[in-house]
Amino acid sequence: MGRNTRKRRSSMANKAIAASAALALGGGGLIWANFYASAHESKNSSQNQTKAAAAQVATISCPDVGQKLTNVPGGARSGVDRELANLDKQITEAYARLASTRQAQTNDAGFVQNAIVGPLKEKRAATIDRIRINIQRAGGQVQDLSPLAACTTQGAQTNAGGGQNGGQQNGGQQNNGGQQNGGQNNGGQQGNGGQGGNGPTAADFVDITKAPRNAQLGVGANGLAANGNGGSRGTFTTSCGTNGNDNHNTDNVIVAPGVTNGAHHLHDYVGNQNNDAFASDQELAAAETSCQNQGDKSSYFWPVLRVQDGSQDFDQNNDGGGKEGNVGKILQPAQAQLKFVGNKRGKVVAMPTALRIITGDAKAFVNGNANANVNWSCTGFENKVQLEDKYPICPQGSQVVRTTNFQSCWDGKNIDSANHRTHVAFVQANGTCANGFKAIPQLQVRLVYNVPAPKIQNGQVVNPYAVDSFPENLHKPITDHNDFINFFSQNTMNKMVNCINTGKRCK
Repeated sequence: MGRNTRKRRSSMANKAIAASAALALGGGGLIWANFYASAHESKNSSQNQTKAAAAQVATISCPDVGQKLTNVPGGARSGVDRELANLDKQITEAYARLASTRQAQTNDAGFVQNAIVGPLKEKRAATIDRIRINIQRAGGQVQDLSPLAACTTQGAQTNAGGGQNGGQQNGGQQNNGGQQNGGQNNGGQQGNGGQGGNGPTAADFVDITKAPRNAQLGVGANGLAANGNGGSRGTFTTSCGTNGNDNHNTDNVIVAPGVTNGAHHLHDYVGNQNNDAFASDQELAAAETSCQNQGDKSSYFWPVLRVQDGSQDFDQNNDGGGKEGNVGKILQPAQAQLKFVGNKRGKVVAMPTALRIITGDAKAFVNGNANANVNWSCTGFENKVQLEDKYPICPQGSQVVRTTNFQSCWDGKNIDSANHRTHVAFVQANGTCANGFKAIPQLQVRLVYNVPAPKIQNGQVVNPYAVDSFPENLHKPITDHNDFINFFSQNTMNKMVNCINTGKRCK
């Protein structure tokens, strides 16, 4: 069996309320006491309102090297993946230092550049060079990646996750490191907000009853109907539970195989019960499944949703958890609906075994929204409002909904690609697949949560909720993402394809 973390949360952990920001992080959190020197919380434990001292700079933005690697020889994949994971670790460490050195930044205008951004560039340059060596030793060609070593700092307020509009300044310094009196206000919330000190902020939320109507029933994140009146109109639904057995870990076997804590945030897993960083395809194929249909051993996983109400969960002092700013009570979905649909222009073909699909971008806040694929809404509003860069505040009796429609075109050859993107694609505007790709069943994941509605008071968000994220991405809603690895049996996959192509509704 793998290294999955299966820990039930005790009632004590769920009820523990942090008396101060330092206690909220269990002494081992991302943001240390000097960053919270002027922080305080409401004396009412149910109104966990943290007013963080303003950071000099909100976050660190580094080019995503992995997305540039579209042609890595098979013999170099494992080494390259390890180095890409090292790059993520380096950014996480640099962000932690940025967040914990507020006083030093105030006293020294060059501190951010000299002590954080400059050394980070040197580490990244060495790691990027090792990536080049790995690829060339395996007989591959690689473009000059050295310009990707340099990082900048940016403010927390952007539009729709477009990190490039976030106020990047002068090689990593804003106003020569001397921002005073609140820094990034971001809708009134000082600093980066949130119980963990790295989001979310009041500006990340919107009352859904006041949001503009922008959705049509059945329209996905790419703006296209999942399937129309023509083509393959059937559906196949698989029921795999809501992770009631608390199957969690902070790995990502797709992006960082063999690397512990490769995701730097916690995932919910349903379906395949042996998914961790070290799981081979053979182990995944032989694993147990939480799906009612035992012919479905596929792995479905997504970042957990937490409510930041002052509670401490089981991972409060763990990597990927409280140590990296992912804090608060983990919410189990009330519903997790997994449905496969067809193509509106034609028939679909079977997915290959072990096909991997990542949709959305966990780093969309700093990467920009080119790969973002996010739908936030509330029950009763899904055919009216779909949000990308905001978390919804739902009215009483309404639940928070996360919906993800996956890519549904496949290149017909590969189960993965070097950047985990180019072997699959979304359909074109007319519903067809481009570049000779084949239409495959489209996975739609709909997660429904009972979330205590946050409140905005005096420009602060009280009891916010957020998805887990890489710490430097500040728990922005645009960073939501979803992952899938196909391990349907051949018989069950054939049944799915037949149901979809003949217009049936199957389970």
